[in-house]
Amino acid sequence: MTYNALYSNMEGTSFLPAFLVVSSASTFIISYVTAVLRGDIDVIFPYISDTGAEPPESCIFGLLTSLTAIASLATMYARYKFIERLIDRTGGMRPCVNKAGLLFGLLSCFGMCVVATFQETVVVVVHDLGALLFFVTGVIYICIQTYISHRAHPYGSSKAMCRIRTGISLLALLALIPTVVCALLVGKTKLHWNGDEKDYGFRLASAVCEWTVAFSFVFFFLTYIRDFKLFTLTVRAELVEQD
Repeated sequence: MTYNALYSNMEGTSFLPAFLVVSSASTFIISYVTAVLRGDIDVIFPYISDTGAEPPESCIFGLLTSLTAIASLATMYARYKFIERLIDRTGGMRPCVNKAGLLFGLLSCFGMCVVATFQETVVVVVHDLGALLFFVTGVIYICIQTYISHRAHPYGSSKAMCRIRTGISLLALLALIPTVVCALLVGKTKLHWNGDEKDYGFRLASAVCEWTVAFSFVFFFLTYIRDFKLFTLTVRAELVEQD
């Protein structure tokens, strides 16, 4: 069977990345709007975690972030199985690369769950470690998937899509560095800042870059929607007779 025939007989699973994009964007936007309307955060570039630091937005943030983590897990696993099938049929790369991508994806989902569970103003160290794990492993994940997209071409992704993913990955990687470095230079954790405070510049730079990395993830998974139309996933239950 040719690949064109194989693809034409498949129904898509594009609802997975589509749902992930909607849930992740909703997490950022709803929590931010709620926190701003209540006066809990500054309007100009708060940290993403600031938008979920105080109730009731903390409840919304925790719920939607957990939902996004589950959607991310499902989407990453579906992508892993798709690439696994491509490797079986076409070769072109080592299976360990695909497995490494899944591993870093799982770690980023775990970091997301930590961020959702431990609020920034309650358990600072655990929250910050979870955020660091989420962002670092998340960027590594999309970089690996970009590499896989280039190696798998022309199966799965067009050349234009490979270039788009390369641009998004580079943007996320470049924004990640000042996100972490500037955050380390900020001496205190609080929700409201004045422009004349000592560490305000570092804090603003870190927050801007953090939002850049976060929305890079959103746009990267948005590029999955077309690819996920090329395959379906099925669940098969097998009964095992007991002696």
